Amino acid sequence: MRSMQGAKRKRKSKVLKKMPVITREQFEALELNSRIALIQQLIPMGMMLAADELRREVARLAGSRYQRKEDPEAGISRYGTNPGSIKLAGQRVAIDVPRLRSSQGEVPLESYQMLHSGTALDETLFRRVLYGISCRNYEAASEAVPGAIGLSKSTVSEQFISASSQQLKAFQERDLSELDVVAMFLDGKTFAEDTMVIAMGITLDGQKVFLGFVQTDTENSRVLAEFLRSLLDRGLDISQGLLTIIDGGKGLLSAVKKVFKRRTVIQRCQWHKRENVVSYLAKSEQPWMRKRLQRAYERPTYEEAHKALLKIRKDLESRNQSAVESLDEGFEETLTLHRLGVFGLLGISFKTTNCLESINAQAEERCAKVDCWKNSSQKQRWLAAALCDIEPRLKRVKGYRHLGRLRDAIMKELKLNPVALQAAA
Repeated sequence: MRSMQGAKRKRKSKVLKKMPVITREQFEALELNSRIALIQQLIPMGMMLAADELRREVARLAGSRYQRKEDPEAGISRYGTNPGSIKLAGQRVAIDVPRLRSSQGEVPLESYQMLHSGTALDETLFRRVLYGISCRNYEAASEAVPGAIGLSKSTVSEQFISASSQQLKAFQERDLSELDVVAMFLDGKTFAEDTMVIAMGITLDGQKVFLGFVQTDTENSRVLAEFLRSLLDRGLDISQGLLTIIDGGKGLLSAVKKVFKRRTVIQRCQWHKRENVVSYLAKSEQPWMRKRLQRAYERPTYEEAHKALLKIRKDLESRNQSAVESLDEGFEETLTLHRLGVFGLLGISFKTTNCLESINAQAEERCAKVDCWKNSSQKQRWLAAALCDIEPRLKRVKGYRHLGRLRDAIMKELKLNPVALQAAA
């Protein structure tokens, strides 16, 4: 008996050693045929573990298979097997299900019910669709697995819609009251002909948390104001002040000032401002002016950066008045970090909206399989699914150890009294 069990363990360990170890990034990079081959290797291992789990439950309920008498107290005995199916890697696989009977009739196996419903394993199918096996290719992938019950394109699509709808609802209703947010990025992402404005918060310990998104243009101040109010309604606390980083859209700027009022300081994206200014100049002059503006913004103190920008402004007056007007618009807001005295500590993270731009690129990778955006619900479901998948993998912002100093500087700038805030709390 022991020798048989030992032999089984050895066989299982050999199978485990042969199993490929693969990261999510590597899985995304594989071609469809390679992904199918990987699934073919994973399915047998999953079936082996599932069969072991069923056998363990049978032994627990009916006793050892080789004992002479069944457990007289339980009154449960084995009664052959039935054909059944379980969900593995997002698809149905046929399996023999042990049967048990008692004096009251059939005894269901709890482990089989869980494996059959596949509730915990639906996430695998959801992520496969999100990472690149599209609905139209999923049927071919499942048919290539021996013993698999093929899932049609429509079935996979329905399951993905259901899973992503649940994520969208949870995302939109996420409680923000427990978050200690010190900074927030606001930026737009294009979906077909629409724009999704995403809000990402930075907590005091440097964690990046998605607060929500709204489908609108960055110039629509009314809709953006309603969106920002919804964040406050969900518990976003800005009583200790907030640094808001935006790209410079006038509607977005107006909405932030209208809703957050005297509880925020605004940092305009220096990259967007620089590119806006040089866009008015001749192409031959753009590289030279771009470098001058970059050097000016990289000055360590407010006085030095302000002086360098004023010199550039004077030179532009004789070259292009439109460039001057672009530089003047939001001039001081591009130097907010300098004025707060934290540019050297946190400028790399907060001087531009690049932190959110890189996340937009990751979301685009996950949504690239969609050839045709059919409606608003589809866009919002895919974006919510992508953001929820990206968030746990995000690293803390660079310089996060200095965020406490940023908060002190914001409170000083806004003339907020820490003692009064603590008393009110």
